[in-house]
Amino acid sequence: MIHHYNPALPLVAAELVIKSGSDANPIGLPGLAGFTAQMLTEGTATRSAPGIADEIAQLGAFLDTDSGTSASTVSLLALRANFGAALDVLADVVQHPAFPNAEVERQRASRLGDLMQQRDEPEMVAAVAAAGALYGPRHPYGYGQLGTEPAIRAVTRNDVLSFWRRHYVPGNAALVVSGDISRKELTALAEARFLGWKSAETPLPAPGTPETTGARVVLVDHPGAGQTALRLTRIGAARRTRDFPALEVMNAAFGGLFTSRINQNLREDKGYTYGVYSGFRYDRSAGPFIVAGSVRANATGAAISELLREARAMFDKPLGAAELAGARNAQLLSLPNHFETNSDIGASLAETFLFDLPLDYYNALPARLAAVTAADVQAAARRYLDPQRLVVVAVGDRKRILPQLRKLDLGPVEVRDSEGQLRPDSAVVKAPAAARRRN
Repeated sequence: MIHHYNPALPLVAAELVIKSGSDANPIGLPGLAGFTAQMLTEGTATRSAPGIADEIAQLGAFLDTDSGTSASTVSLLALRANFGAALDVLADVVQHPAFPNAEVERQRASRLGDLMQQRDEPEMVAAVAAAGALYGPRHPYGYGQLGTEPAIRAVTRNDVLSFWRRHYVPGNAALVVSGDISRKELTALAEARFLGWKSAETPLPAPGTPETTGARVVLVDHPGAGQTALRLTRIGAARRTRDFPALEVMNAAFGGLFTSRINQNLREDKGYTYGVYSGFRYDRSAGPFIVAGSVRANATGAAISELLREARAMFDKPLGAAELAGARNAQLLSLPNHFETNSDIGASLAETFLFDLPLDYYNALPARLAAVTAADVQAAARRYLDPQRLVVVAVGDRKRILPQLRKLDLGPVEVRDSEGQLRPDSAVVKAPAAARRRN
């Protein structure tokens, strides 16, 4: 249990954090962690799904479930006076879910509908195509959080039940609470509701070795699109990396801020896009680094060329004093945002549990950020911004953008589907002879 006492308002936020997310999905069932998390509030041994919703509403509380790459969570926000009663519901959905067959089928239909909608959103398609290209089909990070249509159709109640039994156990969980409640009060409430929770051994997920595509360019056809959704991506760093401060400052200068190099270039100077950004997703194992944005279809090739040129500039030359100070200060001055509300505080404290960070991590982080030098930033750029190692993903009208991609001479263009996966009949568009000779 992780506790933070904050008596500023009569509110309490709680988060039951499970150290298993999509990284624990079995091969062949991507999306199972998310399916399981969403099923928790669909009924327990003593409460129906409508009953759970009504009880939480009557208490004036909010209850939500979610699953990401490294964790599954059940979150609660309640008035201090109603926190004990609301915690009863949270404890029940975590420990006694019923997974009714009718609700499994309803959830299946809902997720299939969400997947159909995702296929119509080029930026979402680009995200899952980038994941598939970076990690491959035998790695759980190689899919979107919804998984694939075959997996959604194949999952059974027993699959959901098995995932819950294996991962929703005390040794794999932490209760993180922030708000107007003393540790003594919280301990009494938690012991009354969780002491009977059956324990079991749960090894941490081991996602395996990524199988990154050998292609430099990945194309997903979206006929008639007026814009191209772009991703430039590569495998980045794990959350515990010592380079975290330098990576955050480097990314701020490159693409993490509105005033960053790539946004100023492609938006303000060239007018190719409404906005482009970059960022790292830090997981227990190495997550992706991405550059993302949508550009005019007729500027696809030019935009990619400019992004690669900006990456090379970060790679070749250290930041100047003013740019370094701006990027560094942006990170320092944004730290209070992580502790603005009880929910924000809980989420930040949950990171220490999920990624095995020291409890004084956030006390030490400002000094670590302030100590980042231009040499540190350049070293981070040389490790993670090498243009030759960035995979380009483009989702757009193939007829309009393929000639532009060919002119870049980056190498073969690999074609993927709207779920980011290669099919048996997937084509590889050969690069011009000059590119083949150079690569």
